[in-house]
Amino acid sequence: QVQLAESGGGLVQAGGSLRLSCAASGLTFSLHNMGWFRQAPGKEREFVAAISWSGGLTEYADSVKGRFTISRDNAKNTVYLQMNSLKPEDTAVYDCAARRRPWVLEYERQRDLYPYWGQGTQVTVSS
Repeated sequence: QVQLAESGGGLVQAGGSLRLSCAASGLTFSLHNMGWFRQAPGKEREFVAAISWSGGLTEYADSVKGRFTISRDNAKNTVYLQMNSLKPEDTAVYDCAARRRPWVLEYERQRDLYPYWGQGTQVTVSS
């Protein structure tokens, strides 16, 4: 049974930082690309960032480029999202997701192509 468990969310002031973690079990982590998505109240879930199975390739939404960094540690079966210079519009529930390799850039942004999802962690940025 695949499980993805996010942690690290919380309340932070604008301009602050948070680091999200997603620990995976029940799958061969090193064979899966990992993505982060977010959903704000009243909005659709949107792509934030993705990283390839090896960690060698990454992709970001324009809205977070230069502020967020995705990384992974295959020895720990964990993917991270370092979020800096946070803005109130970053407030959302953040989910991690997994899909099996290969890396196909246009696929990594599509939430419907990820079969495995975590429960989400709330990030709230106050102004």
